Amino acid sequence: MIASQAIIANKLRALLTSLGIIFGVGSVISMLSVGKGAEQEILEQMKLLGANNVVIKPIVEQSEGKTTEKEEDKNKGEKKRFSPGLTLEDATSIKKVIPGVTDVSPEIVLDLIILRNGYKRTAKLVGVEQSYFSMTDFTLAQGEYFSDFQRESSAPVCIIGNGIRAKFFAQDEPIGKTIKCGNIWLTVIGVLADRKITQENIKHLGIRDYNMDVYTPITTALLKFRNRALLTRKMVMEASRGSSFDDGDISVTTNSSKPENKNYNQLDRLTIRASSSETISAISETITRMLERKHNRVIDFEVEVPELLLKQEQRTKNIFNIVLGAIASISLLVGGIGIMNIMLASVLERTREIGIRRAVGARRKDITFQFLGEAITLCLAGGIIGVIFGLGLSLIIQKATNIITIVSPFSVIISFGVAVTVGLIFGIVPARRAAMQNPIEALHYE
Repeated sequence: MIASQAIIANKLRALLTSLGIIFGVGSVISMLSVGKGAEQEILEQMKLLGANNVVIKPIVEQSEGKTTEKEEDKNKGEKKRFSPGLTLEDATSIKKVIPGVTDVSPEIVLDLIILRNGYKRTAKLVGVEQSYFSMTDFTLAQGEYFSDFQRESSAPVCIIGNGIRAKFFAQDEPIGKTIKCGNIWLTVIGVLADRKITQENIKHLGIRDYNMDVYTPITTALLKFRNRALLTRKMVMEASRGSSFDDGDISVTTNSSKPENKNYNQLDRLTIRASSSETISAISETITRMLERKHNRVIDFEVEVPELLLKQEQRTKNIFNIVLGAIASISLLVGGIGIMNIMLASVLERTREIGIRRAVGARRKDITFQFLGEAITLCLAGGIIGVIFGLGLSLIIQKATNIITIVSPFSVIISFGVAVTVGLIFGIVPARRAAMQNPIEALHYE
């Protein structure tokens, strides 16, 4: 009661004293909210890429040499190695041979034009196995997945993304209807549930907008659309005339035993799921060595571990947030020191008051609790205002910078608790100093 009266009597000084606590608590809450938002964003990205996944992508074989060196001189005396590229056989071998691999999902991605009822647009036809949907956490909004018979018979069926349904079947029920993909009519047997993907995630993770894809069994994609591992009659005829040709993604010349600088890989992507995150590194190294042997030492593939990359990014962000949080916590320390200085000055100003209270019967612990109560009250008030300030600052950061901020109850509790602790610690010295004064000397103090 006495502590509250003393604070009310000096409102401006109390406010200025509490500013350090206010800004300190607000800064800590806002910085922790930025860190929580970053963590949530990483978890969403990991969900999009799939947990415990290893991704293999085909790349163009790297070469080097002097700018003045001719191609025939560069290859002179060096036997050109042949690589079959990334194939279904690689997928089968990885699942069969490498321990710790629970699922393998090969993908073929083809750019084509989709047509229905006089409306067309460019889209991607994705040839997949059944494992693809479970590994990427896709769910069906309606319909069913591919049956064993449809996969084995290369049936002309498809599952469409929610965006394709909205574009081509806005007024119709899509299940059982047909849609023309390139030159082939496919029957829709399922529609995937809408998947929220931001443009930032699409760019950052290098993924497609899954809602605008059409999915067909991989056997259908190879048999009815394009199989880059096979030579066509057109390729042989063109090669026999000594000219280069281009069949979609394939280019062959008579001077080379394999395609040059074109995609000759049967697969566009191969995703492998490990049994646990602890085995990912070992599995990725084993896959690399295995593919090097199968591809005749031609490095025309790259192995990525998205989870490890994202965890490293999360670690970097955590370090950044810890540094920011530590800097913000300095405000609490400065605020505590400010409270101690003001309370020490208050003890000197109120020396006569302390002497009078001791003379009328107040004990030392009463004086201690009085000044300690004032310090804690200042920190409590500053903490409450700081929490409100931190919530507002987090909202401003999110609106101004498009950075996701999430204020957790933990950050509020920890910041408020630290503020009270600061008041307790830095209030003890002034309180004890006031209590230890001699009552007679205090009464004579001017």
